[in-house]
Amino acid sequence: MMNYRFAAAAITAAACGLLLSAGVSDPTTVAEAPIPDATGLVQTVSTAGGVDTNNPFFLSEGTNGRTCASCHVQATGWGISPPEVALRFLRTAGTDPIFRPVDGATCPSDDVSTVWARLRAYQLLLTKGLIRIELDVPANADFQVTAVDTPYACKDLNHISIYRRPLPATNLRFLTTVMWDGRESPAGRSLHDNLFSQSFDAIEGHAQGDPANPPSAATINSIVAFESSLYTAQVRDFRAGTLDHAGAQGGPLPLVAQPFAVGVNNLDANGQPPDPDVFTNYAAWTHSTVARRAAIARGEAIFNRRPITITGVNGLNDALGLPAVAGTCTTCHNTPNVGNHSVAGPLNIGIADASRRTPDLPLYTVSCNNGETVQTTDLGRALVSGKCSDIGKFKGPILRGLAARAPYFHNGSAATLADVVDFYNTRFNLGLSAQEKSDLIAFLETL
Repeated sequence: MMNYRFAAAAITAAACGLLLSAGVSDPTTVAEAPIPDATGLVQTVSTAGGVDTNNPFFLSEGTNGRTCASCHVQATGWGISPPEVALRFLRTAGTDPIFRPVDGATCPSDDVSTVWARLRAYQLLLTKGLIRIELDVPANADFQVTAVDTPYACKDLNHISIYRRPLPATNLRFLTTVMWDGRESPAGRSLHDNLFSQSFDAIEGHAQGDPANPPSAATINSIVAFESSLYTAQVRDFRAGTLDHAGAQGGPLPLVAQPFAVGVNNLDANGQPPDPDVFTNYAAWTHSTVARRAAIARGEAIFNRRPITITGVNGLNDALGLPAVAGTCTTCHNTPNVGNHSVAGPLNIGIADASRRTPDLPLYTVSCNNGETVQTTDLGRALVSGKCSDIGKFKGPILRGLAARAPYFHNGSAATLADVVDFYNTRFNLGLSAQEKSDLIAFLETL
Protein backbone atom coordinates (compact mmCIF):
# COMPACT_ATOMS: atom_id res chain seq x y z
CA MET A 1 0.00 0.00 0.00
CA MET A 2 1.33 3.44 -0.92
CA ASN A 3 2.60 5.63 1.94
CA TYR A 4 0.87 8.86 0.91
CA ARG A 5 2.59 10.94 3.59
CA PHE A 6 5.98 9.81 2.30
CA ALA A 7 4.91 10.38 -1.30
CA ALA A 8 3.72 13.90 -0.52
CA ALA A 9 6.98 14.70 1.25
CA ALA A 10 8.98 13.34 -1.68
CA ILE A 11 7.00 15.43 -4.16
CA THR A 12 7.47 18.55 -2.04
CA ALA A 13 11.21 17.93 -1.75
CA ALA A 14 11.49 17.37 -5.49
CA ALA A 15 9.60 20.58 -6.20
CA CYS A 16 11.85 22.59 -3.91
CA GLY A 17 14.93 21.08 -5.51
CA LEU A 18 13.68 21.98 -8.97
CA LEU A 19 13.11 25.58 -7.96
CA LEU A 20 16.58 25.88 -6.46
CA SER A 21 18.24 24.36 -9.52
CA ALA A 22 16.23 26.24 -12.15
CA GLY A 23 19.11 28.58 -12.85
CA VAL A 24 16.98 31.35 -14.32
CA SER A 25 19.25 34.30 -15.18
CA ASP A 26 16.57 36.75 -16.32
CA PRO A 27 14.97 38.21 -13.16
CA THR A 28 11.64 38.60 -14.96
CA THR A 29 11.52 34.85 -15.68
CA VAL A 30 10.17 33.00 -12.67
CA ALA A 31 9.73 29.25 -12.33
CA GLU A 32 6.55 28.44 -10.44
CA ALA A 33 6.46 25.53 -8.00
CA PRO A 34 6.04 22.24 -9.87
CA ILE A 35 2.66 20.55 -9.50
CA PRO A 36 2.09 16.76 -9.32
CA ASP A 37 0.23 15.09 -12.16
CA ALA A 38 -0.33 11.51 -13.29
CA THR A 39 3.29 10.74 -14.22
CA GLY A 40 5.43 13.32 -12.45
CA LEU A 41 5.51 17.08 -12.07
CA VAL A 42 4.37 19.81 -14.44
CA GLN A 43 5.82 23.29 -14.17
CA THR A 44 5.01 26.75 -15.48
CA VAL A 45 7.59 29.45 -16.11
CA SER A 46 6.47 33.08 -16.37
CA THR A 47 8.48 35.71 -18.22
CA ALA A 48 6.51 38.44 -16.45
CA GLY A 49 7.88 37.95 -12.95
CA GLY A 50 5.58 35.14 -11.88
CA VAL A 51 1.90 34.22 -11.84
CA ASP A 52 0.08 37.32 -10.64
CA THR A 53 -3.25 36.17 -9.21
CA ASN A 54 -4.44 39.78 -9.15
CA ASN A 55 -4.38 39.83 -12.94
CA PRO A 56 -7.87 40.11 -14.52
CA PHE A 57 -7.29 36.54 -15.75
CA PHE A 58 -8.22 35.48 -12.21
CA LEU A 59 -10.99 38.02 -11.66
CA SER A 60 -14.67 37.85 -12.53
CA GLU A 61 -15.24 40.23 -15.42
CA GLY A 62 -18.69 38.89 -16.35
CA THR A 63 -21.94 38.29 -14.47
CA ASN A 64 -21.87 34.58 -13.60
CA GLY A 65 -18.80 34.39 -11.33
CA ARG A 66 -16.52 32.78 -13.87
CA THR A 67 -12.96 33.87 -14.51
CA CYS A 68 -10.51 32.79 -17.21
CA ALA A 69 -9.04 30.50 -14.55
CA SER A 70 -12.36 28.67 -14.21
CA CYS A 71 -11.55 26.77 -17.41
CA HIS A 72 -7.78 27.33 -17.54
CA VAL A 73 -6.37 25.83 -14.36
CA GLN A 74 -2.65 25.95 -13.66
CA ALA A 75 -2.63 22.53 -11.99
CA THR A 76 -4.00 20.89 -15.12
CA GLY A 77 -1.70 22.52 -17.65
CA TRP A 78 -3.85 25.67 -17.87
CA GLY A 79 -6.75 23.65 -19.23
CA ILE A 80 -9.28 21.50 -17.42
CA SER A 81 -9.33 17.82 -16.61
CA PRO A 82 -12.37 15.85 -15.45
CA PRO A 83 -10.97 14.67 -12.07
CA GLU A 84 -10.27 18.28 -11.04
CA VAL A 85 -13.68 19.40 -12.31
CA ALA A 86 -15.32 16.54 -10.38
CA LEU A 87 -13.59 17.67 -7.19
CA ARG A 88 -15.05 21.13 -7.68
CA PHE A 89 -18.47 19.58 -8.14
CA LEU A 90 -18.11 17.60 -4.92
CA ARG A 91 -16.86 20.59 -2.94
CA THR A 92 -19.66 22.89 -4.10
CA ALA A 93 -22.49 20.47 -4.96
CA GLY A 94 -22.18 21.61 -8.55
CA THR A 95 -22.34 25.36 -7.93
CA ASP A 96 -18.72 26.32 -8.66
CA PRO A 97 -18.68 28.99 -11.40
CA ILE A 98 -17.57 26.48 -14.01
CA PHE A 99 -21.00 24.88 -13.62
CA ARG A 100 -23.18 27.35 -15.46
CA PRO A 101 -25.98 26.34 -17.84
CA VAL A 102 -24.91 28.77 -20.56
CA ASP A 103 -22.28 26.33 -21.84
CA GLY A 104 -21.28 24.02 -19.00
CA ALA A 105 -24.55 22.11 -19.34
CA THR A 106 -25.47 19.99 -22.33
CA CYS A 107 -28.08 22.67 -23.11
CA PRO A 108 -28.91 25.97 -21.38
CA SER A 109 -32.47 24.75 -20.78
CA ASP A 110 -31.26 21.80 -18.67
CA ASP A 111 -32.69 21.48 -15.17
CA VAL A 112 -30.03 22.43 -12.61
CA SER A 113 -32.33 22.82 -9.60
CA THR A 114 -30.91 19.88 -7.61
CA VAL A 115 -27.57 18.12 -7.20
CA TRP A 116 -28.84 15.12 -9.16
CA ALA A 117 -30.14 17.34 -11.93
CA ARG A 118 -26.79 19.12 -12.08
CA LEU A 119 -24.99 15.79 -12.37
CA ARG A 120 -27.03 15.08 -15.50
CA ALA A 121 -26.80 18.59 -16.92
CA TYR A 122 -23.02 18.84 -16.52
CA GLN A 123 -22.23 15.24 -17.49
CA LEU A 124 -19.98 16.09 -20.46
CA LEU A 125 -18.04 18.61 -18.41
CA LEU A 126 -17.59 16.06 -15.62
CA THR A 127 -16.64 13.09 -17.77
CA LYS A 128 -14.70 14.63 -20.67
CA GLY A 129 -14.11 18.27 -19.75
CA LEU A 130 -16.30 19.46 -22.64
CA ILE A 131 -17.85 22.90 -22.99
CA ARG A 132 -20.86 23.48 -25.25
CA ILE A 133 -20.12 25.74 -28.21
CA GLU A 134 -23.02 27.18 -30.20
CA LEU A 135 -22.29 28.32 -33.74
CA ASP A 136 -24.63 29.38 -36.51
CA VAL A 137 -24.42 27.79 -39.92
CA PRO A 138 -22.76 30.49 -42.07
CA ALA A 139 -25.15 32.31 -44.38
CA ASN A 140 -22.97 31.50 -47.40
CA ALA A 141 -22.48 27.83 -46.52
CA ASP A 142 -22.36 25.33 -49.36
CA PHE A 143 -24.11 22.79 -47.15
CA GLN A 144 -27.23 22.38 -45.06
CA VAL A 145 -27.53 20.60 -41.71
CA THR A 146 -30.57 18.39 -42.25
CA ALA A 147 -30.79 16.28 -39.09
CA VAL A 148 -29.34 15.71 -35.65
CA ASP A 149 -29.42 12.64 -33.45
CA THR A 150 -28.70 13.85 -29.93
CA PRO A 151 -29.62 12.90 -26.35
CA TYR A 152 -29.74 16.58 -25.41
CA ALA A 153 -32.32 19.35 -25.67
CA CYS A 154 -30.24 21.53 -28.02
CA LYS A 155 -31.42 20.39 -31.46
CA ASP A 156 -31.61 23.60 -33.50
CA LEU A 157 -30.27 22.87 -37.00
CA ASN A 158 -29.31 26.51 -37.61
CA HIS A 159 -27.66 27.12 -34.24
CA ILE A 160 -25.42 24.10 -33.91
CA SER A 161 -24.37 22.82 -30.48
CA ILE A 162 -21.05 21.03 -30.36
CA TYR A 163 -18.91 20.04 -27.38
CA ARG A 164 -15.18 20.75 -27.16
CA ARG A 165 -12.25 20.84 -24.76
CA PRO A 166 -10.92 24.25 -23.65
CA LEU A 167 -7.42 24.69 -25.05
CA PRO A 168 -4.51 25.49 -22.69
CA ALA A 169 -3.81 29.15 -21.95
CA THR A 170 -0.04 28.67 -22.03
CA ASN A 171 2.77 28.35 -24.59
CA LEU A 172 0.76 30.80 -26.69
CA ARG A 173 3.77 32.30 -28.51
CA PHE A 174 3.79 29.22 -30.75
CA LEU A 175 0.15 29.42 -31.82
CA THR A 176 -0.72 29.68 -35.49
CA THR A 177 -4.46 29.26 -34.93
CA VAL A 178 -6.58 30.40 -31.99
CA MET A 179 -9.43 28.00 -31.16
CA TRP A 180 -9.89 24.46 -32.49
CA ASP A 181 -11.66 25.74 -35.61
CA GLY A 182 -9.62 28.92 -36.03
CA ARG A 183 -12.62 31.19 -35.64
CA GLU A 184 -10.51 33.72 -33.72
CA SER A 185 -7.79 33.78 -36.39
CA PRO A 186 -9.04 35.55 -39.52
CA ALA A 187 -6.48 36.02 -42.26
CA GLY A 188 -4.10 38.90 -41.77
CA ARG A 189 -4.69 39.52 -38.07
CA SER A 190 -1.87 39.36 -35.52
CA LEU A 191 -1.63 36.77 -32.77
CA HIS A 192 -2.06 39.52 -30.16
CA ASP A 193 -5.25 40.71 -31.81
CA ASN A 194 -6.52 37.14 -32.11
CA LEU A 195 -5.93 36.55 -28.40
CA PHE A 196 -7.49 39.92 -27.61
CA SER A 197 -10.63 38.94 -29.53
CA GLN A 198 -10.72 35.50 -27.92
CA SER A 199 -10.44 36.94 -24.40
CA PHE A 200 -13.13 39.54 -25.05
CA ASP A 201 -15.47 36.95 -26.56
CA ALA A 202 -14.86 34.57 -23.66
CA ILE A 203 -15.92 37.22 -21.15
CA GLU A 204 -18.95 38.17 -23.20
CA GLY A 205 -19.96 34.53 -23.80
CA HIS A 206 -18.62 32.06 -21.26
CA ALA A 207 -18.69 34.59 -18.40
CA GLN A 208 -21.93 36.18 -19.64
CA GLY A 209 -20.56 39.70 -19.68
CA ASP A 210 -22.69 42.73 -18.96
CA PRO A 211 -23.45 44.49 -22.29
CA ALA A 212 -23.73 47.77 -20.43
CA ASN A 213 -20.28 47.34 -18.89
CA PRO A 214 -17.99 45.49 -21.32
CA PRO A 215 -14.38 44.82 -20.34
CA SER A 216 -12.00 47.65 -21.18
CA ALA A 217 -9.18 47.34 -23.67
CA ALA A 218 -6.75 47.70 -20.76
CA THR A 219 -8.34 44.72 -19.01
CA ILE A 220 -8.18 42.53 -22.10
CA ASN A 221 -4.61 43.58 -22.88
CA SER A 222 -3.63 42.68 -19.31
CA ILE A 223 -5.13 39.21 -19.73
CA VAL A 224 -3.36 38.68 -23.06
CA ALA A 225 -0.03 39.84 -21.63
CA PHE A 226 -0.40 37.53 -18.65
CA GLU A 227 -1.23 34.36 -20.57
CA SER A 228 1.35 35.17 -23.26
CA SER A 229 4.05 35.15 -20.57
CA LEU A 230 3.39 31.51 -19.59
CA TYR A 231 5.39 28.47 -20.67
CA THR A 232 4.39 25.06 -19.36
CA ALA A 233 5.85 21.57 -19.68
CA GLN A 234 6.48 18.41 -17.74
CA VAL A 235 9.58 18.96 -15.60
CA ARG A 236 9.97 15.65 -13.78
CA ASP A 237 9.02 12.06 -14.48
CA PHE A 238 8.54 9.79 -11.49
CA ARG A 239 10.65 7.05 -13.07
CA ALA A 240 13.13 9.05 -15.17
CA GLY A 241 13.77 11.88 -12.71
CA THR A 242 14.34 15.52 -13.61
CA LEU A 243 13.82 16.00 -17.33
CA ASP A 244 16.78 18.31 -17.88
CA HIS A 245 19.30 15.92 -16.30
CA ALA A 246 22.22 14.25 -18.08
CA GLY A 247 21.99 16.42 -21.16
CA ALA A 248 18.22 16.25 -21.66
CA GLN A 249 16.31 19.43 -22.52
CA GLY A 250 12.90 18.76 -20.99
CA GLY A 251 10.90 21.18 -18.86
CA PRO A 252 9.52 24.64 -19.63
CA LEU A 253 12.71 26.71 -19.46
CA PRO A 254 14.02 25.69 -22.91
CA LEU A 255 10.67 26.79 -24.40
CA VAL A 256 11.32 30.39 -23.39
CA ALA A 257 14.32 30.54 -25.72
CA GLN A 258 12.92 28.19 -28.40
CA PRO A 259 13.13 29.97 -31.80
CA PHE A 260 9.84 30.11 -33.69
CA ALA A 261 8.41 31.67 -36.82
CA VAL A 262 5.14 30.92 -38.58
CA GLY A 263 5.80 28.33 -41.27
CA VAL A 264 8.98 26.99 -39.71
CA ASN A 265 9.75 23.42 -40.79
CA ASN A 266 6.49 23.03 -42.70
CA LEU A 267 5.58 20.61 -45.48
CA ASP A 268 6.40 22.37 -48.76
CA ALA A 269 4.14 22.87 -51.77
CA ASN A 270 5.60 19.81 -53.49
CA GLY A 271 4.69 17.55 -50.58
CA GLN A 272 8.26 17.26 -49.36
CA PRO A 273 8.16 16.59 -45.63
CA PRO A 274 9.83 18.85 -43.07
CA ASP A 275 12.91 17.89 -41.08
CA PRO A 276 11.48 14.96 -39.13
CA ASP A 277 13.63 15.53 -36.05
CA VAL A 278 11.20 18.00 -34.52
CA PHE A 279 11.77 16.93 -30.93
CA THR A 280 15.35 16.88 -29.68
CA ASN A 281 14.70 16.99 -25.93
CA TYR A 282 15.94 13.51 -25.10
CA ALA A 283 18.55 12.62 -27.72
CA ALA A 284 21.15 12.66 -24.93
CA TRP A 285 19.37 9.74 -23.27
CA THR A 286 19.64 7.43 -26.27
CA HIS A 287 22.24 5.22 -24.58
CA SER A 288 21.15 5.83 -20.99
CA THR A 289 21.51 2.93 -18.56
CA VAL A 290 18.35 4.16 -16.79
CA ALA A 291 15.59 2.08 -18.37
CA ARG A 292 12.91 4.77 -18.28
CA ARG A 293 15.23 7.37 -19.83
CA ALA A 294 16.20 5.02 -22.63
CA ALA A 295 12.52 4.30 -23.28
CA ILE A 296 11.75 8.03 -23.48
CA ALA A 297 14.57 8.53 -25.99
CA ARG A 298 13.28 5.62 -28.08
CA GLY A 299 9.79 7.11 -27.98
CA GLU A 300 11.09 10.45 -29.18
CA ALA A 301 12.85 8.70 -32.07
CA ILE A 302 9.62 6.88 -32.97
CA PHE A 303 7.69 10.15 -32.96
CA ASN A 304 10.31 11.79 -35.16
CA ARG A 305 11.23 9.00 -37.52
CA ARG A 306 8.68 6.16 -37.66
CA PRO A 307 7.42 6.13 -41.27
CA ILE A 308 3.72 6.84 -41.77
CA THR A 309 1.86 6.56 -45.03
CA ILE A 310 -0.61 9.40 -44.60
CA THR A 311 -3.84 8.83 -46.49
CA GLY A 312 -7.37 10.20 -46.40
CA VAL A 313 -6.52 13.35 -44.46
CA ASN A 314 -8.60 16.23 -45.78
CA GLY A 315 -6.53 19.38 -45.71
CA LEU A 316 -3.35 17.48 -46.55
CA ASN A 317 -3.77 14.73 -49.13
CA ASP A 318 -6.39 16.61 -51.13
CA ALA A 319 -4.58 19.95 -50.81
CA LEU A 320 -1.40 18.43 -52.22
CA GLY A 321 -3.19 16.28 -54.77
CA LEU A 322 -1.41 13.25 -53.34
CA PRO A 323 -3.39 10.16 -52.32
CA ALA A 324 -0.50 9.15 -50.06
CA VAL A 325 2.15 11.23 -48.33
CA ALA A 326 5.24 9.54 -46.92
CA GLY A 327 5.73 11.17 -43.55
CA THR A 328 6.07 10.78 -39.80
CA CYS A 329 4.22 12.15 -36.77
CA THR A 330 6.23 15.32 -37.29
CA THR A 331 4.93 15.91 -40.79
CA CYS A 332 1.97 17.61 -39.13
CA HIS A 333 3.35 18.16 -35.61
CA ASN A 334 6.22 20.13 -37.10
CA THR A 335 6.96 23.09 -34.80
CA PRO A 336 10.36 22.32 -33.24
CA ASN A 337 10.12 21.08 -29.63
CA VAL A 338 6.50 22.26 -29.44
CA GLY A 339 4.62 19.92 -31.75
CA ASN A 340 1.75 21.96 -33.15
CA HIS A 341 1.35 22.80 -36.83
CA SER A 342 3.53 25.80 -37.69
CA VAL A 343 0.96 27.15 -40.15
CA ALA A 344 -2.79 27.52 -39.88
CA GLY A 345 -3.62 24.21 -41.53
CA PRO A 346 -6.80 22.54 -40.19
CA LEU A 347 -6.92 18.82 -40.88
CA ASN A 348 -9.55 16.10 -40.73
CA ILE A 349 -7.96 12.95 -39.35
CA GLY A 350 -11.33 11.35 -38.59
CA ILE A 351 -11.88 12.16 -34.91
CA ALA A 352 -15.41 13.47 -35.57
CA ASP A 353 -16.40 10.72 -38.02
CA ALA A 354 -19.73 8.97 -37.48
CA SER A 355 -17.87 5.67 -37.08
CA ARG A 356 -16.17 7.03 -33.94
CA ARG A 357 -19.26 8.56 -32.41
CA THR A 358 -20.05 7.71 -28.79
CA PRO A 359 -23.63 7.92 -27.45
CA ASP A 360 -22.83 11.02 -25.38
CA LEU A 361 -22.17 13.15 -28.49
CA PRO A 362 -24.62 14.42 -31.10
CA LEU A 363 -24.49 13.16 -34.68
CA TYR A 364 -25.24 15.72 -37.38
CA THR A 365 -26.27 14.86 -40.92
CA VAL A 366 -25.02 17.39 -43.46
CA SER A 367 -26.08 17.66 -47.11
CA CYS A 368 -23.50 19.39 -49.29
CA ASN A 369 -24.30 21.27 -52.47
CA ASN A 370 -22.04 18.88 -54.40
CA GLY A 371 -24.43 16.02 -53.57
CA GLU A 372 -22.31 14.55 -50.78
CA THR A 373 -23.90 13.58 -47.47
CA VAL A 374 -21.70 13.62 -44.37
CA GLN A 375 -22.41 12.53 -40.82
CA THR A 376 -20.24 13.99 -38.10
CA THR A 377 -20.21 14.72 -34.38
CA ASP A 378 -18.66 18.14 -35.01
CA LEU A 379 -18.57 20.15 -38.24
CA GLY A 380 -15.27 21.75 -37.16
CA ARG A 381 -13.84 24.44 -39.43
CA ALA A 382 -16.91 24.24 -41.72
CA LEU A 383 -18.96 26.22 -39.20
CA VAL A 384 -16.50 29.08 -39.71
CA SER A 385 -15.72 28.83 -43.42
CA GLY A 386 -19.07 27.56 -44.68
CA LYS A 387 -17.26 24.98 -46.80
CA CYS A 388 -18.35 21.36 -46.97
CA SER A 389 -14.72 20.41 -47.55
CA ASP A 390 -13.86 21.75 -44.08
CA ILE A 391 -16.22 19.43 -42.19
CA GLY A 392 -14.36 17.66 -39.40
CA LYS A 393 -11.22 19.77 -39.71
CA PHE A 394 -9.45 20.98 -36.57
CA LYS A 395 -6.08 22.43 -35.73
CA GLY A 396 -3.36 20.33 -34.11
CA PRO A 397 -2.76 21.57 -30.54
CA ILE A 398 0.55 22.27 -28.84
CA LEU A 399 2.00 19.03 -27.43
CA ARG A 400 3.46 20.24 -24.15
CA GLY A 401 2.17 19.53 -20.64
CA LEU A 402 0.19 16.56 -21.95
CA ALA A 403 0.34 14.44 -18.80
CA ALA A 404 -1.47 17.14 -16.80
CA ARG A 405 -4.41 17.65 -19.13
CA ALA A 406 -6.13 14.43 -20.18
CA PRO A 407 -8.38 13.62 -22.01
CA TYR A 408 -7.24 14.35 -25.55
CA PHE A 409 -8.51 15.50 -28.95
CA HIS A 410 -11.08 18.27 -29.36
CA ASN A 411 -13.88 16.09 -27.98
CA GLY A 412 -12.02 14.27 -25.22
CA SER A 413 -12.46 10.96 -27.05
CA ALA A 414 -9.03 9.67 -25.99
CA ALA A 415 -9.07 9.21 -22.22
CA THR A 416 -5.34 8.51 -22.01
CA LEU A 417 -2.18 8.92 -24.06
CA ALA A 418 -2.35 5.18 -24.66
CA ASP A 419 -5.70 5.79 -26.37
CA VAL A 420 -4.11 8.52 -28.49
CA VAL A 421 -1.36 6.15 -29.60
CA ASP A 422 -3.91 3.42 -30.34
CA PHE A 423 -5.94 5.82 -32.46
CA TYR A 424 -2.99 6.70 -34.68
CA ASN A 425 -1.77 3.11 -34.77
CA THR A 426 -5.09 1.91 -36.19
CA ARG A 427 -5.90 5.01 -38.25
CA PHE A 428 -2.63 4.85 -40.21
CA ASN A 429 -1.85 1.12 -39.91
CA LEU A 430 1.45 1.75 -38.13
CA GLY A 431 1.88 -1.77 -36.82
CA LEU A 432 3.46 -0.59 -33.58
CA SER A 433 4.67 -3.32 -31.24
CA ALA A 434 3.73 -3.31 -27.57
CA GLN A 435 7.23 -2.04 -26.75
CA GLU A 436 7.02 0.74 -29.32
CA LYS A 437 3.65 1.84 -27.96
CA SER A 438 5.06 1.86 -24.43
CA ASP A 439 8.09 3.91 -25.51
CA LEU A 440 5.99 6.40 -27.44
CA ILE A 441 3.66 6.90 -24.45
CA ALA A 442 6.68 7.35 -22.16
CA PHE A 443 7.93 10.12 -24.44
CA LEU A 444 4.55 11.89 -24.68
CA GLU A 445 4.25 11.80 -20.89
CA THR A 446 7.42 13.87 -20.57
CA LEU A 447 6.33 16.71 -22.84
